[in-house]
Amino acid sequence: MNSGIKGARCAAGATARRRFLAGAAAWAALPAAATPQAPVHLRWQGAWSARDIFHEYALDYAKRVNDMSGGRLRIEVLPGGAVVKPRDLLEAVHKGVLDGCHALPELWLGKSTAFSLFGAGPALGMDADNFLAWMEYGGGRALYDELQHRQLAFEVVGFLYGPMPTQPLGWFRKPVNSPAQFKGLRFGATGMAVQLYREMGANATELAADEAVAALGDGRLDGAAFNNASSDLELGLPEAARHCMLQSYHRTAEVFEILINRKRFDALAADLKAILKYAAEAASAGMSWKAIHRYSQDQARMRDKEGRRFHRTPASVLRAQMEAWRAVAARASKDNPFFARVLESQLAWARRTVGWRLDTEVDPRVAYDHWFGMQPAPAKGGKNG
Repeated sequence: MNSGIKGARCAAGATARRRFLAGAAAWAALPAAATPQAPVHLRWQGAWSARDIFHEYALDYAKRVNDMSGGRLRIEVLPGGAVVKPRDLLEAVHKGVLDGCHALPELWLGKSTAFSLFGAGPALGMDADNFLAWMEYGGGRALYDELQHRQLAFEVVGFLYGPMPTQPLGWFRKPVNSPAQFKGLRFGATGMAVQLYREMGANATELAADEAVAALGDGRLDGAAFNNASSDLELGLPEAARHCMLQSYHRTAEVFEILINRKRFDALAADLKAILKYAAEAASAGMSWKAIHRYSQDQARMRDKEGRRFHRTPASVLRAQMEAWRAVAARASKDNPFFARVLESQLAWARRTVGWRLDTEVDPRVAYDHWFGMQPAPAKGGKNG
C-alpha cells in the first residue's frame, strides 16, 4: 500500500518537473519584450490668453488625448502669442514652426472668404451642433479639406469641434432698440461680421478683443462684441459698457479648429491618429456641458452682483441682420466661386435639417414659464414679433 502511494507520488513529481521544464523552455523562446518608446511630444499654441476659458478648452482637449493615449502622445498647449500671433498660426503649423494649434477658421479669412463659412458665416438657422452634423454627414468635411489642401495647399490636418452657443449682439454704452441705431454706430467686430454691420450702416472696425475693450472704455467705440459671458468678463467688456444685448445672428454656429502639421500627423501610429480625431468629438460634448455651466453662472454674477444690464435684442434688429447677411453673402458668392459652392451645400442641408428641428423640437419657453413663473412670451406680431 505504502509502496504504491510512493510510486504514484514519484510519477506525479516527474510529470510536474517535465511540465515546468517545457514551460520554461517555451518562455525562453519568446522574443524579448519591446522597450517602451518615449512618448511623442507635440508643441501646440492656442489663439487665446492663458486666462480665457477658450484656452481652458484647448487644455481640456489636450488632456483627453494624453489620457486616451496612455501617455504615448503628449500635447503641450502654449497660450496665444507665445510663439506667433494668432493670425499667423495656420502658416506656423503649415511650415512646422508649431506641431499644431487651437484656433478658429475665421482667423484665416484673409486667405479665403470661404473660411468664414466654417463657423462664422451667414446665419441659416443652424446652431453649432447642426453645423458639425453638416461637417460629418452633409459634405462639409470634403469641402473643408478641399479648401485647405487643393484651394490653398496647406500641409495641415484639421478637425472642427466644440459647438459654441449663440453669441450676444455685444456690449453697448446704451441699449439698442432699433436698426436705426446702427447708422454711424462705432462698433468693434471681427471677421465677416464686420461686413455685416457695415451693411447695416455701422462704422464697424476689425479689432482684437483687448483693443476693442480699450476703445470701448475710452469712448472711441459705442459697442463691441467678443463671444460669451465668461470670456467677456475676463476681458473686461462689462467694465467698459454696462449694457449687454443678448441674442444675435452674427455668430450662431461657431466652432473651434484643431490644426496639426501633416508630416507630424502622418508619422503617428494609426491608433494615435484615431485618438486625435475622436478626442475632438469627446471634447465637443465636454465643452458644451462646461459652457452651459460657466456661461450661465458668469452671466448671473454680472446681472445679480455687479449690476450689469442684459436686454433681449429686438426682433427688428434680428431681421435687419438677416437682410444684411443676404447682401454680404451675395457679394462674397460673386467674388469667390468656392464660397458659393460651400454656401449652396449648407443651404441645402439647412433647408432639410432646420425644418425638421422646427417641426420636431418643443419650445422650452412654455416649460420654463410654468416652473419658474415667467410671463408668457409675447404673441406673434406683438412687441418682439
